[in-house]
Amino acid sequence: MISDTDKSLINALKENARLSVSDLARKLSLSRSTIQNRLARLESTGVITGYSVKLGEDYLKNRVSAHVSIKVKQKLTTQTNVELKRFTAISQLYAISGEYDLIAVVEESSLEQLSHTLDEIGNLDGVERTTSSVILETKFKR
Repeated sequence: MISDTDKSLINALKENARLSVSDLARKLSLSRSTIQNRLARLESTGVITGYSVKLGEDYLKNRVSAHVSIKVKQKLTTQTNVELKRFTAISQLYAISGEYDLIAVVEESSLEQLSHTLDEIGNLDGVERTTSSVILETKFKR
């Protein structure tokens, strides 16, 4: 279980994971040692497993993304998941309930490249069918 202070620390890191311990301490009105101890505990307990890059809007506006629903042949689920993980264009893959088994978020540099990647996904042995929805605009992202 994490405290309200831990939640505040996590939220501050979500906004900017590059904040220094000193900046986090000032922002949360806590001592540096308290922040260091909390970060160490959150990391050692697996609450925080890493830090990542948040891409800027100027970069992202030149990229094309799609949600791809994927129906998988049940006997080939594990093999298909392994093959999908090799696609660097797939930034996220979710197992879902319903008619389809998976939803992938695919990001490419152009519609042509997106089309090529979608064809490659559809041609995998374990994939029965796909349905794609190109993302036209992001309203918000947290």
